Amino acid sequence: MLKRDKLKLPVLWLEKWKHLDPFEHVFQITGEIFRSQPGRQTLRFSENKETYFLKRHTGINSREFFKNIIQLRLPIFGAKNEVEAISALEKFGFVPEIIGYGFRKSRSFIITRELIYTISLEDFCRDFRENPPPLKLKRALIRKVAEISKIIHDNGINHRDFYLCHFLLDITGGREFLDLNNLNLYVIDWHRAHVRKKVPLRWRIKDIAGLYFSAMDIGLTKQDLQYFMKIYQYNHKFFWRQVEKRAMALYCKTREKSHVGT
Repeated sequence: MLKRDKLKLPVLWLEKWKHLDPFEHVFQITGEIFRSQPGRQTLRFSENKETYFLKRHTGINSREFFKNIIQLRLPIFGAKNEVEAISALEKFGFVPEIIGYGFRKSRSFIITRELIYTISLEDFCRDFRENPPPLKLKRALIRKVAEISKIIHDNGINHRDFYLCHFLLDITGGREFLDLNNLNLYVIDWHRAHVRKKVPLRWRIKDIAGLYFSAMDIGLTKQDLQYFMKIYQYNHKFFWRQVEKRAMALYCKTREKSHVGT
């Protein structure tokens, strides 16, 4: 467990900022803002010619708290969940590298190294329905996603935003030259994660249903889905029925919203 007041940063940074309050200085860092909402901001910044992502939490007010409760979403109080989830999974090699983190009263932050030369699976697979990829490539991606999903859940963690957009594929050598026997795939955005000894069934269902929902428009076949199920190794018919039911509900809800907006 992380202490309420704790700071971890690279030694070189601490030496450079020795006349400053390092925690407060992190909250003054500027960069390219990727997301900003009440209580949380994500930005990319550079330090010593390296690029990083900084996620700052400033706590949520009562209005945001009750808004989350009404929407049946557990509020995010700080960087604790993300730090603990990534730390628990870092040995498997599919999470961002934590560079630093800090906790002080209601404020906290986490800094990770930027994953360069990557593309989200949402973007990589976007035209798979119209332009089907080679079967070997599709199966290699399915196998890797299923293996990662199993590791996450078997280690007592559920993501809660488990969609293709949060899987980043390493394309350092180019999209056409992927090593299908050794794909490098990363999972990002762990701020909503739960970390326990064992993941309750309903949270497994929610994660896998979210993943399936996000892949519904990329041309997956029945055989593709069965291949995922085989690799994920959760042999309970009730589980997979609930996954499909929830995924379809999400899909229909999203389509209804898109039609309303047109």
